[in-house]
Amino acid sequence: MISFSVALVALLVGYLVYGTLVERVFGIEPERKTPAYTKTDGVDYTPMPQWKVFLIQFLNIAGTGPIFGAIMGIQFGPAAYLWIVLGCIFIGGFHDYMSGMISLRKDGLSLPEVLGDELGNGVRHLMRLLSMLLLVLVGTVFVVTPADLLAQMTDNLQFSIFNMQFGMTPLLWFFIILLYYMLATMLPISALIGRLYPLFGISLLMMALLACYGIYTLDGSVPELTDGLSGHHPAGLPVFPMLCITIACGAVSGFHGTQSPIMSRCLKSERDGRRVFYGAMITEGVVALIWAAAAIKYAGSYEHLAELGTPAVVVHMVCNTWFGRVGAILAVLGVVAAPITSGDTAFRSARLIVADMLHINQRKFFNRFLIAIPMFAIAVGLRFLDFNVLWRYFAWTNQTLACATLWAVTVWMARRKKCYWMGFLPALFMTAVCTTYIFTAPEGFQLPVHFSLAIGMVITLASAVAFYIWIRNYKPYKN
Repeated sequence: MISFSVALVALLVGYLVYGTLVERVFGIEPERKTPAYTKTDGVDYTPMPQWKVFLIQFLNIAGTGPIFGAIMGIQFGPAAYLWIVLGCIFIGGFHDYMSGMISLRKDGLSLPEVLGDELGNGVRHLMRLLSMLLLVLVGTVFVVTPADLLAQMTDNLQFSIFNMQFGMTPLLWFFIILLYYMLATMLPISALIGRLYPLFGISLLMMALLACYGIYTLDGSVPELTDGLSGHHPAGLPVFPMLCITIACGAVSGFHGTQSPIMSRCLKSERDGRRVFYGAMITEGVVALIWAAAAIKYAGSYEHLAELGTPAVVVHMVCNTWFGRVGAILAVLGVVAAPITSGDTAFRSARLIVADMLHINQRKFFNRFLIAIPMFAIAVGLRFLDFNVLWRYFAWTNQTLACATLWAVTVWMARRKKCYWMGFLPALFMTAVCTTYIFTAPEGFQLPVHFSLAIGMVITLASAVAFYIWIRNYKPYKN
């Protein structure tokens, strides 16, 4: 329990100390008018209270990511604690804050446009494609999961239309959720998201707090760092780079960078940025840490945890066993409502990316409808692919986008004579993670781990040299 407790405290200290340092390095201007006021349109650019923007951002980036990823990640052992804490403080929190605040300075510009401004038009076009791929994958994944779960919960329900009997099948729930996604994507942000998300965000936090209470009060034990940092995974998977891909939300996630511009259009002041962007990432890390410890404490061993089934099953078991009816209700909110709320903002973010790319004004409902319909048509097609394949490609695409964002932030900082090392080192680390993973992963080149690691290190070193050459030949400028 010592390692878990220290990790919780470290996340809080990280927010107070490193989060403040990141804010100072960025250089906020509290009196500067934000896009919420300079470009108010009542659809996407809408001033909102800080607490509401925080809860929406938290739910946007969280969903089931920090829960499911942490449950799978703790199977690697106590190394998961270190990755969550260090990842959140020095990579994820920095990534989310800087991507959100740079977007804010660029009038709420979507992530691919921000990356293109810093890394060139070639990267802009590539990131448009990569971001859209990621967001549609996220949206589809987060339709399939809750649809399947809702179908299991309502398998006895029947209804009739024109004397024909119908059941609540996964496909029917898929289209019901997709219809909600269409509304949430096209309606003003204050209509559905602004009203529902704060409530769901509070529910997700309550579920985590109850799980934390169970960790400290119920029988059982959780891993300690003294147990060793490797060799715990039942399938024998290596900690690096697998853990850094498995736990994305909860440490660092490229998906977050696509969500931050949504909220950068709603901030009332640059002073709110640290609490909203950095604070939401740290909060997500706390949730991930709690669920990692709760899952292994409930299971009793890494092997048993792997045998229990999917993370959604583990969440249901923990909540039902530890907290009875209240836990069951919160579990439903956690594994059904949470992914839905991430899925709809994924499609909303995709709409904004297309609108920024094609310069389509979003005040008119028809324009929003015109962009959204093709995305949902693609999601319907992806619905029939194998879920495990969807998830694996989502995971790698997610971290690759985070890597690109960190490089863009580093360039942005270097150009303005800021302490670019804060972005440079995380960018190098994520470059090593993403390149090593794709060379060794089942969906990649399937090379031996040590060989893949060597290739990853060479590519990472080449990236460092390229950046060093660029910065020696570039004359920085001020804002």
